[in-house]
Amino acid sequence: MDIDKRTNRSIETCATEGIHHEVLRTVSQKMPDPVALYELADLYKLFSDSTRIGILWALSESEMCVCDLCALLKMKQPAVSHQLKNLKQARVVKNRRDGKVIYYSLKDEHIRKLLDIGMVHIKE
Repeated sequence: MDIDKRTNRSIETCATEGIHHEVLRTVSQKMPDPVALYELADLYKLFSDSTRIGILWALSESEMCVCDLCALLKMKQPAVSHQLKNLKQARVVKNRRDGKVIYYSLKDEHIRKLLDIGMVHIKE
């Protein structure tokens, strides 16, 4: 085990310098391209804000307008609208107009599944 001399903590390193070529070959064939990894990272960044998570969770339960989301989350309209704009640009939220009211909902069921999986994980 190697120790970082500055922090006196162990450094995770290989004990040998050998490369496992078969593992590299198998994994490299299954790796997504760098653009897909970048897009996936951007998707998960959406989940790094509790306001966005609250909005997504609410919309996974029901289609809602901005006023309803504001009341539920106890937030001001500009803050909720800003996050809805971000979520819409990321293609995870869609909207529809009914007269003067705009209703928001999840774009697809995948987002609900991501929320559910995350909730199961934190409750373990």
